[in-house]
Amino acid sequence: MTAAVAVLPELVEPKPVRAGSGKLWAWLKLAMGAGIVVALVWKLGAGGFVAGLRVIDAADLAAALVIGLATTVLCAWRWCLVARRLGLRLTLGRAVADYYRALFLNSVLPAGVLGDVQRAVEHGKKEGDVGAGVRAVVLERMAGQAVVIVAGVGVLLAGPARDVGLVLVAAVVAVVVAYAAARRWIGAGSRWRRTVDDIRDGLLARDAWPGIALLSAAALAGHVTLFLIAMKAAGATQSAEQLLPIVIVALLAMGLPVNVGGWGPREGVTALMFAAAGLGAAQGLTAAVAYGLLGLVASLPGALMLVRRRERVA
Repeated sequence: MTAAVAVLPELVEPKPVRAGSGKLWAWLKLAMGAGIVVALVWKLGAGGFVAGLRVIDAADLAAALVIGLATTVLCAWRWCLVARRLGLRLTLGRAVADYYRALFLNSVLPAGVLGDVQRAVEHGKKEGDVGAGVRAVVLERMAGQAVVIVAGVGVLLAGPARDVGLVLVAAVVAVVVAYAAARRWIGAGSRWRRTVDDIRDGLLARDAWPGIALLSAAALAGHVTLFLIAMKAAGATQSAEQLLPIVIVALLAMGLPVNVGGWGPREGVTALMFAAAGLGAAQGLTAAVAYGLLGLVASLPGALMLVRRRERVA
């Protein structure tokens, strides 16, 4: 979802804007993510970050690679479905390679979204329609985040954090109302009409949404499993049912476009949730750091894809 938020303005024909404003927002997002990390170090010390590296063992690394393969294939398949609904050609093999490369770049570059931007623009250029390529990636990521939100609503409403669940319900209702209003009132000539039509055709069509939802749910299960592995490595002894609300909220926080290579909101929210549950903020920070490192390991095949791509270009 971070990628979706970051490139959402490209869904429509962009209006001329001052370059300085875009650069200022980009730097502001990085500063906010870095500020969260600095605040955590100031409050909890650097030990949580160091411990996140130490608690991971070889079995955890192997699990990260296996789960990463599964979730990447699922997400790439989802991208294929959305892209084809928008009239773009995309094979699963190419989608997996490009998705792996994007995940790796997202993990190692500060903005946390440049890999998704690259795969969107590159695919659009190959298909002769950069706008459609960008919209396909944005909608694909939106579909994944929508499933996280739905899962979050269910988990939080069933547990003690009902207030957070109600906030998510209100947000979902607002989005649905906005979409319905857009379909009714935006004219055919509007630059936003294409966005509305692509959401309808690419995500919500009766022969599209079941498959997209199923792939998204399966990918979410993989991310949740990897986060639980990180929590257990950090020393959490609670059951998966007890830890699940924390995992879901942390995954939602990862969608906020204010991070440094994915770091920031995830660590802050996990530490706060662990503290609220009486488990200790330091342990929550260690778990979040461990998850971030396992996620980086899961994306490492993308480095191989990047090298192969450069060799082909050369």
